[in-house]
Amino acid sequence: MSINDPLGDMLTRIRNGQMRGMNKVSTPASTLRKRVLDVLVDEGYIRGYAEVTQIQAKPEFEIELKYYEGKPVIKDIERISTPGRRVYSAIKDLKPVRNGLGIQILSTPKGVMSDAHARDQNVGGEILCRVF
Repeated sequence: MSINDPLGDMLTRIRNGQMRGMNKVSTPASTLRKRVLDVLVDEGYIRGYAEVTQIQAKPEFEIELKYYEGKPVIKDIERISTPGRRVYSAIKDLKPVRNGLGIQILSTPKGVMSDAHARDQNVGGEILCRVF
């Protein structure tokens, strides 16, 4: 099966897994997905992830979802920039998500990072997704 938007697919798997109350979900491995998962771990939205390779299969990431008092930590996760519509933002145009309660994940020339870290680095870029 061909996936046109691999990052959107991963976000949907996380969203669906949390709606079903699953502890772990898996997604095919890629560099962009790894960078986004690193940001989600650093910001405390998921417990962690591990790369799993089975015999004669492509590597996958096994993502451990995080819950607080039985409810998912991620209330909403949405894709902003899609393959058909890229969304870029300068650093001065980045607004806080839900008054600082959420984050935006950006792909910048200095790597994939959260909006707060991008403000510290004074660099803008493509807004990949929004999490709160």
